[in-house]
Amino acid sequence: MSVQLKSAEDIEKMRVAGRLAAEVLDFVGPQIVPGITTEEIDRLCHDYMVDVQGTVPAPLNYSPPGYSPFPKSICTSVNHVVCHGIPGPKKLKAGDVVNVDITVIKDGYHGDTSRMFYVGEPSIQARRLCELTYECMWRGIRVVRPGAFLGDIGHTIQTHAEAHGFSVVREFCGHGIGRRFHEEPQVLHYGRPHTGLKLAPGMTFTIEPMINAGKAGIRQLADGWTVVTKDHSLSAQWEHTILVTEDGFEVLTTSVGTPAPPGD
Repeated sequence: MSVQLKSAEDIEKMRVAGRLAAEVLDFVGPQIVPGITTEEIDRLCHDYMVDVQGTVPAPLNYSPPGYSPFPKSICTSVNHVVCHGIPGPKKLKAGDVVNVDITVIKDGYHGDTSRMFYVGEPSIQARRLCELTYECMWRGIRVVRPGAFLGDIGHTIQTHAEAHGFSVVREFCGHGIGRRFHEEPQVLHYGRPHTGLKLAPGMTFTIEPMINAGKAGIRQLADGWTVVTKDHSLSAQWEHTILVTEDGFEVLTTSVGTPAPPGD
């Protein structure tokens, strides 16, 4: 596994890209209301990225091996959609929950983050799932420090989710990030403590747990991208890009509107 440690110059550029990604979510969040389509959310984000920020939407036409090019500038995953939802013409309705996943490229560096949004008033279960998933992400973030292991992150997330009766999606994970959208290492959201790669200062990667209200099983739709829960249960995800510092961690994808960490 070849993990690139970032230089001070790399890190500064990644701070900028991360803040810009978060600011797209700040911008679009208030506009996610009943009646809007995910296609309209995509258009709003695309125009803000390109025309206001001068950033490049990384998902647009992104085509890893085995995939057709992704046709939109963001991912919008509604209710039982786990990840990689393609924005479309269906209108959001009161009670829906939606993950908006943003990745921008600025000066050659990627900033990657996602948040859950409530459309109107969510159900008690949906609210609890979204809050629990946010807690899972932050529990994973808070174990990041030099000398910790990737397995510590996954174990912490898995333990918290399963203790509350939820399940962790295993087929998708966090990833290294920098000049490339997806780099080493892979960051699993389940695992055993003291296993896997030992963390070192200068590593940058995402932590982005996908947590299901029902069972962990998933399936991919015919469009080749959209992933849903097999049992049609709700799914939630939050994502931050993280830097391993000399004595802990730094969250690179923060902005004025970033939700506060749980317990703060």
